[in-house]
Amino acid sequence: MIEVERVDFVSIPTQNVDRAKEFYGVTLGLAENGPDEFDAGNVTLGLWEPEADGEAFVPNPAGVALRVPDVVGARVVLEGAGVKFKGETQDTGVCHMAFFTDPDGNWLILHRRYAA
Repeated sequence: MIEVERVDFVSIPTQNVDRAKEFYGVTLGLAENGPDEFDAGNVTLGLWEPEADGEAFVPNPAGVALRVPDVVGARVVLEGAGVKFKGETQDTGVCHMAFFTDPDGNWLILHRRYAA
């Protein structure tokens, strides 16, 4: 057994690092946390160009949930910046969620839990 202290970073695959940096840094407004890395509060999102390492590019279908104070408000801001969402904002009875993809097709989720 090992002792895991926390998750330090999540890799975000991309086919174009400059385009991804524009999206995560400018469109989403995440602070740069080093070369090709962005601070998402409690975890770093690290851009990774798999094809540069001889690996096939495949977007992440699982989704990274980004906690925001107001899902509806954040969605309006991102839609104004040209981000396309899949479906309506969902209310699960414990949280609000809105699903979208980055320019490489990686799934992201605006998320806010409101119930205990």
